[in-house]
Amino acid sequence: MTVPEDVSTILAELGDAAPEQVLADIAERYAGRVAFASSLGAEDQVLTHMIATAGLDIPIFTLDTGRLFPETYDLLDRTAKHYGLCIKTYFPAAAEVEKMVDKDGVNLFRDSIEARHRCCEVRKILPLRRAQLELDAWICGLRSGQGATRQKVEIAEWDQLADMVKINPLASWDEPRVWEYIRANDVPYNPLHDQGFPSIGCAPCTRAVAEGEDWRAGRWWWEQPEHRECGLHDRAARIPGSAADSSGA
Repeated sequence: MTVPEDVSTILAELGDAAPEQVLADIAERYAGRVAFASSLGAEDQVLTHMIATAGLDIPIFTLDTGRLFPETYDLLDRTAKHYGLCIKTYFPAAAEVEKMVDKDGVNLFRDSIEARHRCCEVRKILPLRRAQLELDAWICGLRSGQGATRQKVEIAEWDQLADMVKINPLASWDEPRVWEYIRANDVPYNPLHDQGFPSIGCAPCTRAVAEGEDWRAGRWWWEQPEHRECGLHDRAARIPGSAADSSGA
């Protein structure tokens, strides 16, 4: 089956399906070849609850960049214990981090967009690619309306960077629906959400947002809104000149 047909088939068959149905179908459709990448955000906690309570054979993993909030580490521990799960953690390669910091400094991400992309590549993208080596599809918590870079999200997309299908079961949900589900099902979540952090990433690159600000205004707030992605969900191009850029585009 070609790539467009694969995505098109999923959209045709599951376009209006509930997230629970999408997850169950994908678990069977890509048995042994799909995993859920959780950033431990509110949406990801909803999906973790759905996967765990349904007993779906979908492994869950997360990326530890080494710069996360203490609250995020606490949530990782609480979530694993709450659901009795093994959430596999992928770390950046120590040698790559050391080389980057020795060359450009520990806070290089504030120097330029290119330097910030390099930091995200080393700490996030390359570990994600290791996690995806034996996968044909991956699941994440993207939904439409999450800031300027995520206005329209489909439940199935072709991830050209990972060269596989990406599944977004919560694509059509809005933020109130996410929180309604969390409260109704007593889903563990990051207490930083209650302190004005709708989107939580690395501690040096995340701040609280003010009322009325864009959902992702607290991520890399010194950059323009259209640049506020780490590369995990960049649909446009690979990072120029990076190890993840195998196309030269």
